[in-house]
Amino acid sequence: MTITQPDLSVFETLESEVRGYCRAWPTIFDRAQGSYMHDEDGHTYLDFFAGAGSLNYGHNNPVLKRALIDYLERDGVTHGLDMSTVAKRAFLETFQNLVLRPRDLPYKVMFPGPTGTNAVEAALKLARKVKGRESIVSFTNAFHGMSLGSLAVTGNAFKRAGAGIPLVHGTPMPFDDYLGGVTDDFIWFERLLEDSGSGLNKPAAVIVETVQGEGGINVARVEWLRALADLCERHDMLLIVDDIQMGCGRTGAFFSFEEAGVTPDIVTVSKSISGYGLPMSLCLFKPELDIWEPGEHNGTFRGNNPAFVTATAALETYWADNQMEKQTLLRGEQVEATLKAIAEEHPEAVVEYRGRGLVWGLELHDKPLAGKVAKRAFELGLLIETSGPESEVVKLLPALTISPEELDEGLRILARAVRETV
Repeated sequence: MTITQPDLSVFETLESEVRGYCRAWPTIFDRAQGSYMHDEDGHTYLDFFAGAGSLNYGHNNPVLKRALIDYLERDGVTHGLDMSTVAKRAFLETFQNLVLRPRDLPYKVMFPGPTGTNAVEAALKLARKVKGRESIVSFTNAFHGMSLGSLAVTGNAFKRAGAGIPLVHGTPMPFDDYLGGVTDDFIWFERLLEDSGSGLNKPAAVIVETVQGEGGINVARVEWLRALADLCERHDMLLIVDDIQMGCGRTGAFFSFEEAGVTPDIVTVSKSISGYGLPMSLCLFKPELDIWEPGEHNGTFRGNNPAFVTATAALETYWADNQMEKQTLLRGEQVEATLKAIAEEHPEAVVEYRGRGLVWGLELHDKPLAGKVAKRAFELGLLIETSGPESEVVKLLPALTISPEELDEGLRILARAVRETV
């Protein structure tokens, strides 16, 4: 693909230096539909980024778009804070009937604010309020958001440094296989909990991602997750699962923890819960934890009614049965087969490939090489990002609704990008 350098002057002169993704993809996007984005010069890009997991059902999904347009055209409530609205009622009833009840999950639903980090902040605050303790345990290479409470339980040193102040009341522990299997799971953690001389303040909760997306596509084994849930129960700690990127079907089931058969005390959900890329997040928790006072935690944009509309349409369209889960797992097998072939073709370059459902990572020995692969993929018409503490993992996050043909097209581009870069 030949790309004419676009005029980025207004972005470079007026927009903050903090901008990130636009540096990796130096073009000006204009339209998007399904798994494709188009820039203003007419170039087409296959999207294996999906709004960082916010567009599980693709760009401008026609069913969701129709529901949104109809709602806006009838002057449906757009902004409602936490007032009761028809749109919120429809979402809550649909979420209960299609998601919670079929999984026998007892959760109350809280709308804490528009983004994932709002849900994490609410979860941490609630856990501390319930247990009367300050400390929260997180895991190596975790990512939970960019506000101060979320950063305190995030592992990445670069992101943590941006806080500018000490990040307190968070204690990291080794994630699954962090020590390469040389020690038993949780032996260090449990010893600290049981030893009154360890210096570890008893935690209110443990927060975990079942698959660490930003951390490098690190997949926790179901045995590890079950052992963690058991540890939390035995030591009176709440288990918080951050399902912001891995929920809403990304790993196959609606919630990423379903495969492990655990029921977390608190779950955070965001990104694709609205289905359309509209800001929305949920904090779910067991009823006995609902000790909030009215208005004790609030936010101006916690009641995004257009997002309720598209979220309801997404649930009704894709989660009334188990077909989406089956399709995602099938597409995942397609990705895994290609990554296996790439690894076999370039054994000197590839450390390993790993993933679940439709989130996959390809780790490279030469850490800067991942960024070069992503750059070459962009030149060839594919949008992919990198992850991991040193951006050493090529990250694949296509829409769940992608067709087998589109997925194959993107995987061929990826294989070519790796071949040409290596």
